[in-house]
Amino acid sequence: MRAAIATAVDQPLSVSDLDVPEPAAGEVLVKITACGVCFSDLNLLRGHYPFARFPVIPGHEITGTVVAVGPGVTWPEVGTAVGAQFLYDSCGHCDYCVRGEQILCAQKRITGIVADGGYAEYAVLKAGFVTPLPTGLDPVAAAPLMCAGITAFNGLRKGGAALGSRVAVIGLGGVGGMAVRYAVAMGARVAVIGRSRRGEDQAKQLGAELYIASGDTDPAAALKAWDGGAELILNAAPSSAAAAATLGGLAPDGTLLLCGYGPDPLTLPTQPMVLNRLRVMASPSGSPHDLRDTLAFSSRHGIIPDVTPISLDQASGALDDMAAGRGQGRSVIVF
Repeated sequence: MRAAIATAVDQPLSVSDLDVPEPAAGEVLVKITACGVCFSDLNLLRGHYPFARFPVIPGHEITGTVVAVGPGVTWPEVGTAVGAQFLYDSCGHCDYCVRGEQILCAQKRITGIVADGGYAEYAVLKAGFVTPLPTGLDPVAAAPLMCAGITAFNGLRKGGAALGSRVAVIGLGGVGGMAVRYAVAMGARVAVIGRSRRGEDQAKQLGAELYIASGDTDPAAALKAWDGGAELILNAAPSSAAAAATLGGLAPDGTLLLCGYGPDPLTLPTQPMVLNRLRVMASPSGSPHDLRDTLAFSSRHGIIPDVTPISLDQASGALDDMAAGRGQGRSVIVF
């Protein structure tokens, strides 16, 4: 099989021919249909994950079909269309695992970072950590739902987004664009914060009622003027400073949620947080049940990202474009 391999930090991907792996007990072999190119893949190559394993096949926005199962696997059956996510597996016996919050397991492993992922024609995955695709869901367009989708959807519901609530989203990239669409479908009122006016038309087309260009105005003041402030601010930008700049735009009892962040520490003023009972939280993707909910909601509301199909040989170029800020839409490797 052909696979793109990350060999070390700051090194380009190497496309090679490898043997098709065989599934062991508890595993399935998936013939990959598509794999999204995610900002986390770029972070892997930049050395942002000290726990990463090299060499490794990147990619965790995976869709494909089960073509073989290991000993003892009775589900999913051969022929099942499945998706695989950021979470590769977990210990299975800690308190978090037994209550279905495997994403919080201290022993969790990450697809495409410590275990081989989807930049390949085949992948061996854990049977209990793949998710059936809803009937009729396009597996190519759906690939980014396995990371950008679940991160946005699960973040919104963990942060308390609901019918009529005021939700602000920072950034219109892969996670941010999905967050706007999900929040609108949940019945929330939505504001979008971008650095310039360039994203205003897109934000309004996605259903946002307010657009704030942080390069032109104080985003906190603009949010505060929005009927008293946002009840939830979801940061989808790769910047901790962008999130911190909006804290004053929260309504009392509001929540600042980090789905995106930068390498710099998050620094916030404590007194307004105490006086207004503000909360700060973060949300890392989700567990298998969260991906099921994400896919079901996406299918029911017709929410899928706009994608650009590329070949495996174009993956390095897509990552370069992402690093340079030239990316347009979500690139998805199609096999």
